[in-house]
Parts: sequence; structure tokens; C-alpha cells
Amino acid sequence: MSLGRDDVETILRLLDGSKFDRLTLEHDGLKLELVRNGAAPRAIPSPEPAAPPPPAEAIDPPRRETDREGLIEVRSPLLGTFYRAPKPGEPPFVEVGDSVDEESLIGIIEVMKLMNSARAGVRGEVVEILATNGKLVEYGELLMLVRPTV
Repeated sequence: MSLGRDDVETILRLLDGSKFDRLTLEHDGLKLELVRNGAAPRAIPSPEPAAPPPPAEAIDPPRRETDREGLIEVRSPLLGTFYRAPKPGEPPFVEVGDSVDEESLIGIIEVMKLMNSARAGVRGEVVEILATNGKLVEYGELLMLVRPTV
């Protein structure tokens, strides 16, 4: 697989819609480094295994403790465009009040024209859906809240 003009434009749109100032992507011997807003240049490190992504708690938006007490936060596993339904015009995968389990599909995240499944990862009842259909979500961003069941 190679990166074409459309792929690079998609990557640029994702970066533009995020809070990040830098993106480095390496794929099949191609290295793409994007920098915006005058971010300071950095030294290019020697090749090493990629570090794991930061824990979701490290990029947690402000919490409303009173509203979320006892609820489980379902977060985005990827940066990309979030879709609540399999196709435009079809019903969403889940709605508020629906029961989900660990394997329940709650949405699709599109990254560079690839569709990736987003799963609940928890058993319970959907209490609130926070992600907007068709909008960019960032890694670790809160997608929904679930009241756990046993």
C-alpha cells in the first residue's frame, strides 16, 4: 500500500482538526513528518520500537464528577472520523438505553480510508453518547458513558 495525494490530504485534514502540532508517519520506507503552528523542530531519534500511546487518563477532558459517578468511560482507540452507523441513513449501532457487552460494536472510526471497529469493551447500559457522528475524534477521546452491569 502506498500513500497517494488523497491520503496525504486526509492526513492533513485530520491533523488540522486535532489539537496536535506534529505528526510523524512511517510506512513502507516513506517517512512523512507534518508540523504546524511553528512547532519547534526536534532531533530525529534513532530507530527504536514505538512507545505505547499515553494512557487515556493523561488526555482526559475535564470531568463532571457528579454526572459520571459510577459510570464507565468508553474512549476512542484511534484518531479519525467517528461514525455511529454502518452507512449514512442506517440506524446507529447503539443508542442511549441500549445494553452493550465487551464485544458490542458502538461505531466505526475511519483512518486514511480504512474503517476500524470501535467496541464498547464493557458490559452495561449506554447512558450518554458524547461523540458526534461524522466528526473527528482523537485517541483517548471520550465516546460514551456506560452504566456497568454484572
